[in-house]
Amino acid sequence: MGIVNDFKAFLLRGNVVDLAVAIVIGVAFGAVVTALVEDLITPLIAAVFGKPDFSALDFTINDSTFRYGDFINKAIAFVTIAAAVFFFVVVPVNTLMSRARGEPPPDPATQRCPECLSEIPLTARRCAFCSQPVVSASARISADLLPLATGRNAGRQFLRGA
Repeated sequence: MGIVNDFKAFLLRGNVVDLAVAIVIGVAFGAVVTALVEDLITPLIAAVFGKPDFSALDFTINDSTFRYGDFINKAIAFVTIAAAVFFFVVVPVNTLMSRARGEPPPDPATQRCPECLSEIPLTARRCAFCSQPVVSASARISADLLPLATGRNAGRQFLRGA
């Protein structure tokens, strides 16, 4: 009974189900593109060049027949499928992924130096890159809250050196 349950879990895992759905949709999509090539694109090309069916095109050398017309039909189908997949799957997915990525959230353990804009630890009192004195984030928060507690601007004046 364990093997049956393991097999059932394997089949119902996301990878296998997604792959099965992709194959079914791919086959259906291939049929649509084949119909597009055979029923629309090939007649349009035939209207320009005067040959209604490329599959009948061939030539013979030393009793060997080369059917290049069918190859042309299949090449047109391949290019059409590749273009459809690119424009209707790849481009939209890349657009969605770039929107979803965005910018990574800032590291909560670092801050930017106001002088050189380097990333420095929150507790740093001086920038390691430009040696500019830096007010730590905890002192900045305390200075912002101090005027609320005292009713004056003492905290900000202390930080500015006034």
